[in-house]
Amino acid sequence: MTLKDKIIIVTGAASGMGRAATEMLCNEGAVVYAADRQQEALEQGCKTTGACPSVIDISCSSECDALVARVVQERGKLDGIVNFAGVLKRTGILDCTDDEFDFVMNVNVKGCFYLCRAAARVMKKQGFGSIVNVSSIWSDVGAGGVLAYCASKGAVSQITRSAALDLAGSGVRVNEIRPGETNTPMLASERGRSLTQQEIDDKLKQIAATIPEKRLADPHEIAAAALFLLSDASSYMQGSAITVDGGYTAC
Repeated sequence: MTLKDKIIIVTGAASGMGRAATEMLCNEGAVVYAADRQQEALEQGCKTTGACPSVIDISCSSECDALVARVVQERGKLDGIVNFAGVLKRTGILDCTDDEFDFVMNVNVKGCFYLCRAAARVMKKQGFGSIVNVSSIWSDVGAGGVLAYCASKGAVSQITRSAALDLAGSGVRVNEIRPGETNTPMLASERGRSLTQQEIDDKLKQIAATIPEKRLADPHEIAAAALFLLSDASSYMQGSAITVDGGYTAC
């Protein structure tokens, strides 16, 4: 499995799984365009990894198009993308507002679609490429209190399947990762309020206790699946999902 000199876009690269993937790809010799809207955190991470920072709003189609165009202009090709960018609102059917629902859908669904579309158009012309989307175990089994998030990740799974069939036979592959509970800043969020460190620790322990492996995933464990799907080692995978959840959905 080699990714040396591959040209890859990673969204959500300022923190969590996206940052872990950026680090691992750079360590493998890939040229990474790290995209996120959090400029300070993104640029700080890129100083360490050597990735090319790209501050964008993933929910804006023109910014996604411009990022892909920039990469192709500067590098002459685009080998892969990983859509790690995502947001979560902890509200359910009774209290989820229109604005909250739209916000989650704009980032998680439209953002995924916009970058997939821009990348697919380039990749089909060049005859190769790998698109890796990131949904969630909640796209399959669901969860209470995170209605918009579950709906958005279900949509990401269907975007992946449909795009895979559209591009099958063209040399372009589209697959997805379904992470379980992962130790990222998003996991500790609670309805927009600040938690004390003790509250965060207690919350994470409660979540870990529900997982057969009795621990949360490290972001690098999710990123490892992305590297596999970006590489030629997964050359016969099309429209597939890799679940990385410590056995949660096996129950």
